[in-house]
Amino acid sequence: MAFRPKYISFDCYGTLIHFDMAGAARDLYGDRLDEQAMQTFINNFSAYRLDEVMGAWKPYAEVVHNALSRTCKANGVTFRDEDAQMVYERVPTWGPHADVPAGLAKVAKEIPLVILSNAMNSQIMSNVEKLGAPFHKVYTAEQAQAYKPRFKAFEYMFDMLGCNPEDMLHVSSSFRYDLMSAHDLGIKNKVWVNRGHEPANPYYGYTEIADISGLPGVVGL
Repeated sequence: MAFRPKYISFDCYGTLIHFDMAGAARDLYGDRLDEQAMQTFINNFSAYRLDEVMGAWKPYAEVVHNALSRTCKANGVTFRDEDAQMVYERVPTWGPHADVPAGLAKVAKEIPLVILSNAMNSQIMSNVEKLGAPFHKVYTAEQAQAYKPRFKAFEYMFDMLGCNPEDMLHVSSSFRYDLMSAHDLGIKNKVWVNRGHEPANPYYGYTEIADISGLPGVVGL
């Protein structure tokens, strides 16, 4: 990809930060579910979180609460409000994947880095501070009043940066949250970080890297 973008935008949770919702679920319910049932629970929890962000914006604590409640109901597990609160409070404590700081630091010297995250303002900076590289801007779903994959979240970023989709490179480990919407909105330059979250989907046109250490090469650094 011989392209030097004005900005590189990133999904944060999952792509840069080790987003350990599965670990939180195991800590809460692992003593009640066998491994097969636990994996089903984790998959359901992921799917319900996506479903919860598709409508009008609401605080992320409600997203987690509702998704966990629905997952418990679907899997015959007793739900407690305090369990959802525990999961929500863990989010700001999570740090980056091991490959992230060095890869980001190299790129940040040459191209401004931006985060577009399904986060609350009060959560995100604790995670960003752990990434080990300077970010030009950090935009949240709370600011945009919309979660990805809704177009409104991306449009907020474009408006705030004063740039067009073709000026950017967007980096994510998720098609469903990021790369599908980026494609539909005209972000031609995309990077898929293959962290095993989803299968490849070449229709959406991207450069694949195994981790963030591969990003400098994508932009010729």
